[in-house]
Amino acid sequence: MTIADPRTDPPAATDRAAEPRPAPRGRFRPGGAVREDRFALAGAAVASLTLVWILFTRLLPFTGALGFAACWYVAFLLLYAVIVTHEHGRLAAADRLVSVLVHSAGLLTVTVIAAILGFTVLRGAQAFAHANFFTQTMSDTGALDPLTSGGVLHAVVGSLIQLGIGVAIAMPLGIATALFLVEVGGRLTRPVRLIVDTMSALPSVLAGLFVLAAFILTFGFQKSGLAAALAIAIMMVPIVTRASEVVLRLVPGGLREAAYALGAGQWQVVRHVVLPTARSGLATGIVLAMARGVGETAPVLLTAGFARGMNADPFEGNMTNLPLYIYTYVKFPQPDMVSRAFGAALVLALVVLVLFTVARLLGGAAPGQMTRRARRRLAAAERASAPAPAPLPVKSPLPSEKETSA
Repeated sequence: MTIADPRTDPPAATDRAAEPRPAPRGRFRPGGAVREDRFALAGAAVASLTLVWILFTRLLPFTGALGFAACWYVAFLLLYAVIVTHEHGRLAAADRLVSVLVHSAGLLTVTVIAAILGFTVLRGAQAFAHANFFTQTMSDTGALDPLTSGGVLHAVVGSLIQLGIGVAIAMPLGIATALFLVEVGGRLTRPVRLIVDTMSALPSVLAGLFVLAAFILTFGFQKSGLAAALAIAIMMVPIVTRASEVVLRLVPGGLREAAYALGAGQWQVVRHVVLPTARSGLATGIVLAMARGVGETAPVLLTAGFARGMNADPFEGNMTNLPLYIYTYVKFPQPDMVSRAFGAALVLALVVLVLFTVARLLGGAAPGQMTRRARRRLAAAERASAPAPAPLPVKSPLPSEKETSA
């Protein structure tokens, strides 16, 4: 008879099998969403809303819609974190909370933009419904005249003229400065970048004051569309420079090295390789600058002056643009004048949308995709380099030897 030694012999297998095992949890997928997650979201939202409503209305002396929304959101996050932690663990709870925060921020941004546009459309729909609002000026319209008289045509023309002059000045200066910072460099790189960063943070009213002091008061020029365009260009140059610098740095260095290896010079590489590759991004940066410039009010208020009628000459006379039109007429106590101001704001939003669409079309395809022109040139090059087809054998008109012998 053998006696088992507990110090050397392992425990029996039946004892291990009898021990209870913890229930396995479901596999955690970062960034994934399953049906249980949606149920947890809905349950946490409803439970937190009920809890906060009871606290606000029955127990605590709190009031205000903003405070209610903030308390409900915090309670929702806490309840949702508790639910996900209980079901999947802390790692899943952290991942789900970050996902909820990111989606909430995006939803809040879209909601704010939709609310602004909706309020503008609601207030300016009365003026927007009349055709004369787009074909007439305010030269023969008073504050008490109905919406069937007067319009925003002169302000639209003024905005386009001033924006066009500003883009013509700011675009080459901004892109040239970005090329200097990226392609040339040197000792002046740091001071130039410092000046660009400083100009980006300057208030827009300082640009108007500079143009007013340097050109109008010092040299005796009149308030005109050109002076307003200069102030707008000052605000656009740092935006174009910063955006262009970022885009130019994204161009792969291998493209430059391949062009240099083929014998191209520096500016040939910039012209034929760097700029075409970054064209879409450069167009986007110019659009951002245009959106900033077309909505500026303070520089135009100091440099362009206000005009009730049409003035298409940027070198002489006051020239009204859309922001100045809105700023002037929104202060009137008459509801029709306020409707005209909100209608002009809606026109300004449409102008920015049209300019953005045109710039994206001119910018070409997205990064990594070939434009139609590039595809056509590649197809033409392939056709030119393709070998010529072999000529077909031509049958001789003379009779063969077999036919002659026969």
